[in-house]
Amino acid sequence: MTYTAPLKDMLFVMNELAGLNEVAQLPGYEEAAAETAGAVLEENARFVQEIIAPLNRVGDTQPPSYEGGAVKTSPGFKQAFKQFAAAGWQGVQHPAEFGGGGLPKLIATACTEMLNAGNLSFALCPLLTDGAIEALMTAGTPEQQQRYVAKLIDGSWTGTMNLTEPQAGSDLSLVRTKAVKQADNSYRLFGQKIYITYGEHDMADNIIHMVLARTPEAPEGVKGLSLFIVPKILEDGTRNDVFCASLEHKLGIKASPTAVLLYGDGKYPVNDAPGAVGYLMGEENRGLEYMFIMMNAARFAVGMQGIGVAERAYQKAVQYARDRVQSRDLSGSEGPVAIIHHPDVKRMLLFMRANTEAARALAYWAAAQCDLSLHHPDPIKRQQARIFYEYCVPIVKGFSTEMAVEVCSTGVQVHGGMGFIEETGAAQYYRDARILTIYEGTTAIQANDLVSRKTARDAGAGVKALAALIEATEQQLLLHSAKPMVDMAHQLSQARQALLSATDYIVRNVRQDPKAVFSGSVPYLKLAGLTLGGWQMACAMLRVSGTGNRFDADFCNTKIATAHYYAQHLLTHTLVLERTIMTGGHSVVFFESANF
Repeated sequence: MTYTAPLKDMLFVMNELAGLNEVAQLPGYEEAAAETAGAVLEENARFVQEIIAPLNRVGDTQPPSYEGGAVKTSPGFKQAFKQFAAAGWQGVQHPAEFGGGGLPKLIATACTEMLNAGNLSFALCPLLTDGAIEALMTAGTPEQQQRYVAKLIDGSWTGTMNLTEPQAGSDLSLVRTKAVKQADNSYRLFGQKIYITYGEHDMADNIIHMVLARTPEAPEGVKGLSLFIVPKILEDGTRNDVFCASLEHKLGIKASPTAVLLYGDGKYPVNDAPGAVGYLMGEENRGLEYMFIMMNAARFAVGMQGIGVAERAYQKAVQYARDRVQSRDLSGSEGPVAIIHHPDVKRMLLFMRANTEAARALAYWAAAQCDLSLHHPDPIKRQQARIFYEYCVPIVKGFSTEMAVEVCSTGVQVHGGMGFIEETGAAQYYRDARILTIYEGTTAIQANDLVSRKTARDAGAGVKALAALIEATEQQLLLHSAKPMVDMAHQLSQARQALLSATDYIVRNVRQDPKAVFSGSVPYLKLAGLTLGGWQMACAMLRVSGTGNRFDADFCNTKIATAHYYAQHLLTHTLVLERTIMTGGHSVVFFESANF
């Protein structure tokens, strides 16, 4: 089976939970109302379902080939990318003045989810290009913007992000790639970068590498890093001295070429001089600041990868459970029944569905907060929205990707032994999802950021503001007498209090006992993700409850039932996580390293 975009749920979330109507009233977004959003999503779904999704299996079985520094992408990818770019999908959220669609991040987020659900490996190229565009629009000079942005949007060129080196993984203070200034104010770069997604390919005419490097007189550590624009092909058509030494062989996302790049290795000397030609973005020694623009965009997008692949795995598991006939019904049946009738299979499918829907709702809500933070005319509302969005980014990235691994693993379990056989396709989603918790910052890096920068720095003020919104939702739920609503109110209240309690613990102890606090950073991220996801599921319950709503009965009943499952099976974990965060740190800290 291929992929069918869940447009009904996407549009419900955008309109009823994320607040598309408010976003559409922001300056510059007046055309982005519900009708526009529906048309964009329907067309994007058609494109992904017909063009992109069918290449998912092809890319997994026929990965890119490498020969002499050149990379040939999987069959169909080059043609699909040209169609993708020609249809304007690369530019959905980018400025109209450079050929983009100028639509809100909220609408673009739904398109991102669909693209990743259709073909995660293919979607990585546009993902990195989006990051390069955002970096240029934020830190590039007007001349650099004019030179690069339109070409990146129209698909003539693609972008990459070059951070990692063999000795410098997450610790970027160890970056050794050097950049030497030239008389014409360009730079010559020398060094090696690894794990560069789409660092070399045949889908576009040029590749614009965004490279972290260090100038000779720069201070040590991350404060000495600068960001450089290093095109594969220079403006005069000269091949720059950037060489793809090899491609990595990976567990998943096999169709995405992950390159080892050599800068200034002498394979393509420019004007008979050593070094790859690069151009400084912004000021020297502020490279990490600029790179974080790309990284934050990429981190949110990777969260959407998790949601997309989880949705794809869920759809496949449901279809298999409907088709697979095995064992009699526990309540009695004349013969074997489809396994979708068995209680534990239903439990697993609900686990997949509820997790995916909650993560989607939280991510779309966060995207709307981003739009509000950039464009709302009231500076106080802009500031509040910025706090909410920044708090949510590590959660969208870390929680949604951890969720995806669990959901895709559960999808294999639904298939039973057939899930372990590659031909069914369930295993690919599991393999592809496994990278998501690692790249663009591991789950621990996201969690540490959430604890230190997003929670402790403002003494938990942002969390408390979110908790106030959650408490208001609880009060609305209690106006209803139906058991699902009452159960949700009770479990959500406990989750909110657990989150506040854990937040207070972090704020009190982060300075005096940091190792104990940070040993619980990943549980804290999961606690926050479960709680905020439960809040969004509760909001969904309220929107479809009572008379007068405009949704059909099946949709309403299914939404309430899914949220009820979330309350009884997922929100209950928050109490355990709270105790782990507050009491479990020292059992980690005091375990001697030599005893492993």
